Amino acid sequence: MTRTIAVIGTRGFPGVQGGVEAHCAHLYPLMQGVNVRVYRRKPYLNEQSRASYPGIEFVDLPSTRIKGFEAVLHTLLCVVHIALHRPSVVHVHNFGPGYVMPLLKLLRLPTVLTYHSTNYEHDKWGRVGKLLLRACEKLAMRWSDRIIFVNRFVMEHQPQWAQRKAVYIPNGIDPVTPSQDTRLLREHGIVPGDYVLAVGRLSPEKGLDYLVQACDTLPQVGQLVIAGASDHDDSYARLMRSHDTAGKVVFTGYVQGEMLRQLYSHARLYVLPSLSEGFPIALLEAMSFGLPIVASDIPATRLIDLPDEAYVQPRDPHTLAQAIANALSHPHRPTYDLTHYTWKKIATDTFEQITKIL
Repeated sequence: MTRTIAVIGTRGFPGVQGGVEAHCAHLYPLMQGVNVRVYRRKPYLNEQSRASYPGIEFVDLPSTRIKGFEAVLHTLLCVVHIALHRPSVVHVHNFGPGYVMPLLKLLRLPTVLTYHSTNYEHDKWGRVGKLLLRACEKLAMRWSDRIIFVNRFVMEHQPQWAQRKAVYIPNGIDPVTPSQDTRLLREHGIVPGDYVLAVGRLSPEKGLDYLVQACDTLPQVGQLVIAGASDHDDSYARLMRSHDTAGKVVFTGYVQGEMLRQLYSHARLYVLPSLSEGFPIALLEAMSFGLPIVASDIPATRLIDLPDEAYVQPRDPHTLAQAIANALSHPHRPTYDLTHYTWKKIATDTFEQITKIL
């Protein structure tokens, strides 16, 4: 009998923005000999989400896009469906859905938790929200059978009881070939080879407002291209536009696939100004295209071996501008060793952790 993995904690894929969503989109199509049931949130699905994958069943359930409530409502509906259509194991992404872990245990279902990021560190959460997320974190880790951390430093700071059932498996990348096409660039008036690139959700924890301020003061930067979209409201995007006094910023919205490949292929420099990350897939993608990097000096970026001059203190537009100016004044295409970050290996390692508890 074929085993079934139920997946909760993601908004869904394909065509849905987010690090967890990108992780799932790469991971599950590579799992062979098992059925995968992915629970998706209807409000986030679009035309691209109609794509099908062999061995993957999508269950689309109602939700809301109200911050703080969407995961709560959707996860509860997932558990009801799981109770009626029992899988072999439940794979939970991040600890937000952790409040249902005791329910899954009552249903006698084995569970694997993938811990992506410390969400309660994000500025968008108020005091009550952060307390609730910390409570969910404890429930998720306590009641899960196995824990996968995408960030080794986060794993090492957990209690010994959690580390005993934990393993570190990072995010990954697919092999890439640079694109010669510039169609997307032409659509947005972007000059090939003359722009700084950042990729990520338009959310305060990404630190993109500091990047806009830094580039606004630099004559070396012709254009700053930001590929990403807002999740809940546009207030953060409006803040960034207010800092763009020189009119250098181009917002492309959320892009993926060939369109994103074009942006990576023709950029001068990639900048990741985040205040908090789990394990940034976009950073690995930029490295796979051989782009020089400037990145915030945070634990997640220290997991990757970058030159010392690539790191800058977060929340500091002045030092960020200095690092960008230095990188642009010494143009080169570095070579990175990314052999440990292949999705095929990550899928194999993840499936091994799942099978240990079946």
